[in-house]
Amino acid sequence: MKIYKFLSLFFIVFNVLTLSSCRNSDDTDSQDTSTGNLQIKFENGFNNLGNIVLNQTVQTSASGQKHNFSALKYVISNITLIDESGNEFKYNENNPDKGAFIVDQADAVAGVVYLDLNGIPKNNYKKVRFGLGISQKAYLLGQNGQAEFWTKAKQKGMSWSWAAGYVFIKLEGKYGASTADTEFMNHTGNMGNVTANNTPDLYREITLNLPTTARVTAQIRPSIHILADLNQFLSGSKMLSLTTENNMMMGSSQHLVDVTDNLTAMFKVDHVHND
Repeated sequence: MKIYKFLSLFFIVFNVLTLSSCRNSDDTDSQDTSTGNLQIKFENGFNNLGNIVLNQTVQTSASGQKHNFSALKYVISNITLIDESGNEFKYNENNPDKGAFIVDQADAVAGVVYLDLNGIPKNNYKKVRFGLGISQKAYLLGQNGQAEFWTKAKQKGMSWSWAAGYVFIKLEGKYGASTADTEFMNHTGNMGNVTANNTPDLYREITLNLPTTARVTAQIRPSIHILADLNQFLSGSKMLSLTTENNMMMGSSQHLVDVTDNLTAMFKVDHVHND
C-alpha cells in the first residue's frame, strides 16, 4: 500500500509539473515579440513569362496589336501580411516615406525588382495585400508627411506636381499593327483630392494567396516571388487598343480607368522561399 500511495503521489506531482511547464512554454510563445525580415520580388513579364527587356520585348495583344515598353514603372504601398488566423500586420500603413516603393523595370536585376521589408513580427503568413498607387489618405497628409518618398517619386518621374500628386503607373513605348513603331504614353494616377474634384480614384488594393506559408523568424527571411503579367494592359478583362485618341494620356480618363482595372489583375504569387 505504501508503494502504491508513493507512486500515486509521484504521478500527481509529475502531471502538475508537466502541465505547468507546458503552460509556461505556451505563455512564452504567445508573448514572443521577436521580429524578422521579408522580401517581395516583382518580376514583370507577358503571359506570366518574366523578364521584359525594355525597348526589345514585343507582345501581341488579343486584338492583334503589337507593343513594347521603353518605360515600365508602378508604385506599391500599404503592404499587409495576413497570418493563418486572419490577423493582419500592416507595414507602415499610409506612410509613403517608410512603406511605399517604386517598381521600375529599369532597376531589375535578372528581370527581378526586390523590395526589402524589416521589422516584421514573427509569424506564419498566408496572404499578402498591397496597394497599387498611393491612397488618398496618404496623399492628403501633405508634402511634409511624405517628403522622402515625394523626392524619390520626383527623381523617378512618378509625380505630376505636388498639388496634383503621384503617377501610379507609367507605361511608355511603341505600338503598331504589324510592327511597333508609333509612340505611346499612358500615365495613370490621381490628381489632387478626388472627392473634391469629383474624379475617379485610381488607387487599388490587391490581395494574393501564398502557395506556401511565409514563415518569418529571426533566422528565416521569406521571399515572396510575384509575377506581374503586363499582357493585362491591353488584353485584360476589358480588351483595349491604342489609338491616336488614347496613346498620349495622363491622369484618370476613362481609358486610364480601364487600364488600371486591367492591371489590377496582373499579379500572382509564383512561389515562396523560406531561407
